Amino acid sequence: MAADLRLIDPFITSQPSVIWQTFQRLLKDGTLLSHTGITVLETTASFLIGTILGTLIAILLWWSDFLSQVLDPYLVILNSTPKTALGPLFIVFLGDGMKAIITMALTISVIVTVVMVYTGFKGVDPNKIKLVRTFGASRLQVLQKVVLPASVPTMIAALKVNVGMAFVGVIVGEFLVARAGLGYLIIYGQQVFQLHLAMTSVVILIITAALLYRLVSCLESRFLRWKE
Repeated sequence: MAADLRLIDPFITSQPSVIWQTFQRLLKDGTLLSHTGITVLETTASFLIGTILGTLIAILLWWSDFLSQVLDPYLVILNSTPKTALGPLFIVFLGDGMKAIITMALTISVIVTVVMVYTGFKGVDPNKIKLVRTFGASRLQVLQKVVLPASVPTMIAALKVNVGMAFVGVIVGEFLVARAGLGYLIIYGQQVFQLHLAMTSVVILIITAALLYRLVSCLESRFLRWKE
């Protein structure tokens, strides 16, 4: 209504009816599915690799007090460093393709996973660890029987945060180098002054992010039911 009454400039803000028309056009010509599929693929790859790699690093830090003491300051520095500043370096090293985008997303998701999971490991009740060690459990058995089961809620929380962080990394990477994806559509719409295209891409991005987050939440619910 505000756009129709010219209370706002629809050229700058677009409007729901135009966004809906753009959505239908993109869906009809296949552009929507193509760009959304690329962004989801990059996000899924970054999410899975980041989660697995981050969990393994957290296990190594828990396993070795020496590694923990040596690497802890570097983790703090990496966690506080703006990852977008590393984007140009990834482009130079890896080119302007999907590798650079996934790597940028990994720099965010891996660090978040390591910090959260390792914090969960350190928060395990030391009395439980002491108990199983009293019965002669090895370090591997302590990890399998006590630390990992007790840290499952933290690991699931890390998954829920990680899917959002991976999405952020992918979109930032697409802003910089991509020739396809939702981030590319947003930048392209801005450059050619088709703000309705940019706004439509933002709406699709929000819906896609919500669906991915919901998927992780469903996995959490299934695990909790199995645990009960």
